[in-house]
Amino acid sequence: MERKPVVIGVAGGSGSGKTSVTKSIYDFFKGHSIMMLEQDYYYKDQAHLPFEERLKTNYDHPLAFDNDLLIDHIQKLLRYEEINKPVYDYAMHTRSNEVITVEPKDVIILEGILVLEDERLRNLMDIKLFVDTDADLRIIRRLSRDINERGRTMDSVIDQYVNVVRPMHNQFIEPTKRYADIIIPEGGHNHVAIDLMVTKIQTILEQKSFL
Repeated sequence: MERKPVVIGVAGGSGSGKTSVTKSIYDFFKGHSIMMLEQDYYYKDQAHLPFEERLKTNYDHPLAFDNDLLIDHIQKLLRYEEINKPVYDYAMHTRSNEVITVEPKDVIILEGILVLEDERLRNLMDIKLFVDTDADLRIIRRLSRDINERGRTMDSVIDQYVNVVRPMHNQFIEPTKRYADIIIPEGGHNHVAIDLMVTKIQTILEQKSFL
C-alpha cells in the first residue's frame, strides 16, 4: 500500500478551543512525524487593493481564504513534497513577502474556523473534528485574548463580534458541524474526547506502520 500522510481537520468557531485541541494532539505525538497547518496563514493576497479597501476585509468569511493555494500545498505534502507556507501581514492586511518552508510529515493537522466549509478540503481529510463551544464562552475567551494579547479595547472587540464574528459563525461555521466525524464539546478542556481522539490517531498510524 502506498505510504500517504494522515490529514486531520480541526474546525470550530473563534474562541472555541480548536487551537488547544490541535496543540494537545500535536504535543502528544511530538517526537513523531507530525505538523500543524493553520488556515489563518492562507488569507488571500490583497496587495492589488488600496489599503482602504483592505481594511474592509471580513476575515470570518469563506472568500477571505485562498483555499486553492491551501489545497495545492496539502496535495504536495501528501506527495511528501515540501511547501513554502505564506505569511500574512495583519498590519498591512495582505500577504507578506516572507514564506516559511515546511517539510512533509506523516500526520498533518489542518486547523481553522472554516476548514470543513470547502468540500475539496474535506475530501483530503482522513478525520474531521469540530470543536463545539457555547457562544458565551467563545466571546469571553475572545475578549480576554484580544484585549490582553492584541491590545484592543473591549468596545472594539464586542462591536466586531456582534457585527461580523457572530453572524459569520451562524451562517458559515456552525453549519459545517454536520460534516464532522467527531464533535468535541468545550475544546481543550474536554480531556476525555482528546484522549479518544489520540487513541484513534494512534490506531490509524499503527495501521499505516507510522508508529
